[in-house]
Amino acid sequence: MQILMRSFILCGLLSGISTYAQEAEVELDPVTITASINPIKVSKTGRNIVILKGEQFSKLPVHSIDELLRYIPGVEIQARGPQGSQSDIVLRGGTFQQVLVVIDGIRLNDPNTGHFTSYIPIAPSEIERIEVLKGASSAIYGSEAVGGVIHIITKSFAAAQKTKKEATAQVTAGEYKLLNANAGAFYSNGKTAVSGGILSNNSDGQPQRGTKGFFHNNTVSVSANHLINQNWQLGLRSSYDSRDFAAQNFYTRFASDTASEKVQTFWNQMRLAYSKNSDKLSLSLGYKGVEDEYLFRPGTTPNNSKSKLLQALLVHEHQFGSQTSLVSGAQFQNKNIKSNDRGNHTVKQVAGFVALNQSIGQNFTMNPALRLDWDERGGTEWVPQMNLSYRIHKLQLRGSAGKTIRQADFTERYNNYNKPVVISGSIGNPDLTAETSFSYELGADLLATDHLKFSASWFQRNQDDLIDYVTTPYSEMPRKTNLVPNGIYALAKNISEVTTKGFETDIQFSKPLSANESIYSTVGLIWLDSKSSEATPSFYISSHASFLANYNFIYTIDRFSFGINGIYKKRQPQTLPAIHANVTSDYFVANIKADASILKNKLSVFVEVDNLFDRNYSDLLGSQMPGRWFMGGLKVAFSK
Repeated sequence: MQILMRSFILCGLLSGISTYAQEAEVELDPVTITASINPIKVSKTGRNIVILKGEQFSKLPVHSIDELLRYIPGVEIQARGPQGSQSDIVLRGGTFQQVLVVIDGIRLNDPNTGHFTSYIPIAPSEIERIEVLKGASSAIYGSEAVGGVIHIITKSFAAAQKTKKEATAQVTAGEYKLLNANAGAFYSNGKTAVSGGILSNNSDGQPQRGTKGFFHNNTVSVSANHLINQNWQLGLRSSYDSRDFAAQNFYTRFASDTASEKVQTFWNQMRLAYSKNSDKLSLSLGYKGVEDEYLFRPGTTPNNSKSKLLQALLVHEHQFGSQTSLVSGAQFQNKNIKSNDRGNHTVKQVAGFVALNQSIGQNFTMNPALRLDWDERGGTEWVPQMNLSYRIHKLQLRGSAGKTIRQADFTERYNNYNKPVVISGSIGNPDLTAETSFSYELGADLLATDHLKFSASWFQRNQDDLIDYVTTPYSEMPRKTNLVPNGIYALAKNISEVTTKGFETDIQFSKPLSANESIYSTVGLIWLDSKSSEATPSFYISSHASFLANYNFIYTIDRFSFGINGIYKKRQPQTLPAIHANVTSDYFVANIKADASILKNKLSVFVEVDNLFDRNYSDLLGSQMPGRWFMGGLKVAFSK
């Protein structure tokens, strides 16, 4: 078995440096909008950006967007449950609150808790591409953009002015009464683009300690983009997302925990864009409403929280010439929560930013940016950033330095604050100050051929007042109103200093083998080390991987395709005998999917095995992940 496991790891690594191709060749230096808002080649941003096409979702053994992210180079997903139940997203060794998720330019992160960040209310069929920007990004995006930004760009909002029709559907069934559906359609007549889709993942779940890891996770989304005339465009989106899942020991370490949780999200956004000559102007509005109901065990009173996020983003871009452009913008957010656990609170945030994109000659690019951010609870912060890029033949040298900020969310400030008595658990702290940090990055990209790209980056983040939970005795709790003297508590605290250093490598290869044969592969490796000034280790800082390797691989020939993805993670071991839980020092998980086309490019059947080697593992202590899982299904597709 060990030999077989090593073979799968080697297969993934070698595939990344020797092969990649598919029906449509993937560009290794694509245009991105995440680093500087205006479209620019990745090589001119001075940043490490990984881009994944949305079409990969149906070709890989994944079932939800967080599972797709799990195998993108450099992204660490700390999953609590399968197929969209809950995952924390980590970039460059930060906490799960230090990653910002954006949909078509609008912030998605929920003001209640960063645990909801992976609840991305978009059907996979609507995704044009996912851009992962690693490292400091607060100068443009503000709070939470510490470890990086994950930007979902959808088909309708990115629609080119050309005619296209496509529709896809996939049904999956398997063990433990698994029944999944994934369907969507896209239409464009060159003036109006319409897109919509559904994703439904359902299972009774595998056995856990006294319960089962069930899930019923559903997403429905629809969007449209209309070209009013040659200058004006209007885009609209609406979606509904519902997650109902077993949540045993997601948040506690008690043997009595048989929790379940329901999270419902309503998401609406609008973008009105104007373009003429050298100027572009856009106004984006977004509204997010989330209702969360957490039941610790049957017979107890559930925690019920309703959060709302209302936001507006105004962006102007002026092109002074082929070498110079200036982007400026203003942002407003109103965050609100009503909760029987956290109480009722509202916080407003206002910011303005400016970013310059300046090319000097053919090879050198600089991208300075500056943001002024005001938060009703956190006060005012100046946030600068500088990115540099220099091209020498096929070698791209890049560097970046910038400040980042993060304001505490409502859970960190008020968790367990509104209950009459709290015997033990995580306790919020209203007096938390904003996190600040300064990040440095040096890197290089080698476009060895038209098809092969190597990327390597060294980075360091020096953090002050980082927010995390630390085990704290009753005598040292700042507020004891609803606590008991013999209780066991973890208090949200500002940790004086945390320094994170790391080195990462990404490998992409893109080359068709023939008209009927193709291979797709990416590989990511990252080494991390975090040191804290806190004597007692904090929970989330100590949970990130010290070494992470992940990869994707797809091989297609004629009417057959074979996909593998895998992850190897090394981290600090933990154990908790009371709930028979442990986090091993390392683990390796691989998944496979084989597809055979009955009607070429129209109808196919597939079989899939998740956790092929039946590894017993957890990303976070107490949150048991599924063992080996067999499944299969049908796919249909139409395109014109």
